[in-house]
Amino acid sequence: MSAEDVKETTDLRVAGLKALRAALPGVVPAEGDLDMRDGKLGEDLVEIGLSTVWGALWGREGLTPRDRSLVTLGILIALGAETELKTHVRIALTNGVTRDELAEIIYHSAGYTGFPRAVAARSAAREALGEALSEY
Repeated sequence: MSAEDVKETTDLRVAGLKALRAALPGVVPAEGDLDMRDGKLGEDLVEIGLSTVWGALWGREGLTPRDRSLVTLGILIALGAETELKTHVRIALTNGVTRDELAEIIYHSAGYTGFPRAVAARSAAREALGEALSEY
């Protein structure tokens, strides 16, 4: 890896930490370096995401964090990615999306992703918000 590649990777990681800390205040330590490796299979995946997703994408200008949350929620609902959706519901609230808007996103997604995806998204959002789950 060249010196320029190392600098770019370091810059993206720093930008990623900044964006992640802003998205999850109180969850991600506010200062210092953060090693997200755990010594288990695939331990570099979170570090890769820190630079590529959080640094290169969330760290960009052009969309507000709120706009990025809206886009991300729609994509995660369409993918049926409930685990990631739970985290991004909390991030969306941090970024100014209201509970009523979360509900509207879920309702709107039903027309495009199908009712089962919308129900799964509602369950994930309820779990992220600490609300009781129901069968319906």
